[in-house]
Amino acid sequence: MLTIFATGKAFRGHSAIIQRNAIESWKRLHADVEVILFGDEEGAGEIARELDLRHEPRVERNEFGSKRLDWMFLRAQEIARHEILCYSNCDIMLAPDFCEALEKVRAMHRRFLMVGRRWDTDIAEAWNFDAPDADEKLARFARERGTQRGYDCVDYFAFRRGFYAELAPLVVGRIWWDHWLVWKARKMRGHVVDASEMVTAVHQNHGYEYHAAGVQGVWGDAQAKRNYELAGGHWHLHTIADATHILDANGERANYRRWWAPYWRYLRPQIAPVWFAVLNATRPVRRWLGLRSGVRSRLRAGTLHPSRP
Repeated sequence: MLTIFATGKAFRGHSAIIQRNAIESWKRLHADVEVILFGDEEGAGEIARELDLRHEPRVERNEFGSKRLDWMFLRAQEIARHEILCYSNCDIMLAPDFCEALEKVRAMHRRFLMVGRRWDTDIAEAWNFDAPDADEKLARFARERGTQRGYDCVDYFAFRRGFYAELAPLVVGRIWWDHWLVWKARKMRGHVVDASEMVTAVHQNHGYEYHAAGVQGVWGDAQAKRNYELAGGHWHLHTIADATHILDANGERANYRRWWAPYWRYLRPQIAPVWFAVLNATRPVRRWLGLRSGVRSRLRAGTLHPSRP
């Protein structure tokens, strides 16, 4: 039915909790879901044996020791039991609405990439999957307690075997690889489907202790800059806003806003400082008039930010 492949950090502390939550949620999607876990990080072999995952400890890495995305994608397509694959970040919990959306997409498109916005949610403990209606409770918890991120964070990528035959040697654990994968799908004339309205993808919030410089290192160190260069720069980086189609419970519709998305990303950094200066200058007047502006939040919602590895 479906093969999900992923790679994670060491299974210790909070990382162990959220990665186990994610993997257990994937295993519950369908009786015939296969999960492939790449990497030899601490605890990976043990969790693979316990949860009956396919463990691939060997992963090609760059000279810094970071795992290469292209190698994992090609290897997964080679060894997967199923025709449909999904790469997911190892902190993303999925519920059965994911499979419902995927069935609709695969029935409508031969060459596709299904992506969707995530819900940032604080989860500090093991999720109780034995509780009645555990999946419904997870979705409700995320929507009531979490925050839906903008179009910039892309955390799962569902596609048909063979779709990604050639990839740039980008690395995970840094930024830009997710945006390049969306661009590559469009470049190959695949249909990119935004399933955000159907799928509640739960991102379990976490820190960035794995990098000495924290989140700023993930965003801006030498490997992040290399990813940007290997990707081909700004015009080869797309987000969910560039999807060709939008899926909801009523079916699928064309996403006409995609034509504007790359130009808005380019113009936004030029416009934003001027706009914020106007907001600051007019704040006393707006307060006196009792007006509120939602423009700042809307600008932030579409800004290019890195995915959370």
